[in-house]
Amino acid sequence: METTSGKAGAPPRWGMASLSLAMLLASLGTSIANVALPELSRRFGASFQQVQWVVLAYLLTVTALIVGAGRLGDLIGRRRLLLSGMALFAAASLLAAWSPWFGGLVAARAVQGAGAAVMMALSMAFVADVAPRDAIGRAMGWLGTMSAVGTALGPSLGGALIAACGWRSIFLLQAALGAAAFALARRCLPEAARPARGRLGGFDLAGTALLALAASAYALAMTAGHGRFGALNAALLAAALCGGALFVWRQRRAAEPLLRLEMMRDPALSGGMAMSALVAAVMMVTMVAGPFYLARTLGLGMAAVGLALSAGPLVSALSGLPAGAAVDRFGAQGVMRAGLAAMLAGAAALSLSPPAWGVPGYLAPLLLLTVGYAQFQAANNTQVMAGSDASRRGLVAGLLNLARNLGLVTGAAAMGAVFAAATGTDQLATAAPEAVARGMHVVFAAAAGLIALALAISLGGARRQALAAAAGDR
Repeated sequence: METTSGKAGAPPRWGMASLSLAMLLASLGTSIANVALPELSRRFGASFQQVQWVVLAYLLTVTALIVGAGRLGDLIGRRRLLLSGMALFAAASLLAAWSPWFGGLVAARAVQGAGAAVMMALSMAFVADVAPRDAIGRAMGWLGTMSAVGTALGPSLGGALIAACGWRSIFLLQAALGAAAFALARRCLPEAARPARGRLGGFDLAGTALLALAASAYALAMTAGHGRFGALNAALLAAALCGGALFVWRQRRAAEPLLRLEMMRDPALSGGMAMSALVAAVMMVTMVAGPFYLARTLGLGMAAVGLALSAGPLVSALSGLPAGAAVDRFGAQGVMRAGLAAMLAGAAALSLSPPAWGVPGYLAPLLLLTVGYAQFQAANNTQVMAGSDASRRGLVAGLLNLARNLGLVTGAAAMGAVFAAATGTDQLATAAPEAVARGMHVVFAAAAGLIALALAISLGGARRQALAAAAGDR
């Protein structure tokens, strides 16, 4: 098992600061490039479908590599790999900033995504090494806050930088922040003794490749076709299913599998992953339906729509630390159920809110939904990570992040399809206000159903744990 010892002169809060910066950077990398797509399309003469790969290359690489990155950190040392991931992110950001051709920019974004996968997985896995045991909930909540800040800050910060200094500046900023994260982590994160397995021979490369194939094919199946499910989507989905089946076959036969399948019998891990995917899918509804409802039904201008949409990430950022403190004080199970109940109430209210209630009628339940999400994230991450074996924390963190990412892409596709079907048209930008309102009510009713399912999983997992504990006491 990996052991750690603090570095002299580097208090734990500075170690958490380096992890927080890593999480902020990984999330910022997801959102900051979106605002640059029109400018990149003009500069490189790329079509809309082509320029989308600036975003997709990053997201797909993160999704494909995050589990393998977590497991590799368990084997060769989390500190060593985290530093490598930060350096890779910074170097790829520089390459993206100075790429003279569009293909090079997309390739640099893919490499940047590889660095982000390492930072996302190992920042969570490292928490137990730098935070006191009675403050792990707050530490997880703080990482959630940094993720929300990065996502919310990206569009506004990117827009300001592009207007002032051009599109290259957004990547130069990421390079500078990546270098700062590397320097801080190198100085402040605790040194790690060589892991007991400390060698690449225990790394399941074939299993990692198959999981990456399955996850990438699934993500592409959900995002290709711009909302229309066609032959390409079906082929990609078939590839994902084949890749998943081959991955399971490989794990059953490998001497050193990436994922020991018996781990999935743990209700905390399997339930945590399922709930994380469901909740992430629900949060995508706010991004899918919200802008159209605010613009078409409530008649807001683009500036007001952007301001309204920023309320959710802002509240999520402010709620992360209090949610983590509540986990430390009251326990993960209770806070998780309270968070899911708040999300259920918020989604149900949005499914019933009449347009006559205006912006307050949308924002009040949205903020309740968002506060509940922050509570759920802090509690679920704390419960799953606290119950994981120290030698597999990186793997478990990668699995949680994978479930969340797949939930996001599924939510964008499936809930977007529900919204369009309930609206009665795929031309949402010109749909009638009452049709958009109907679509919003239907899609948030579906979201409430997903949250109810997550709540049932939480209650069922708690019941199974209680029965197991009672049986052990006999």
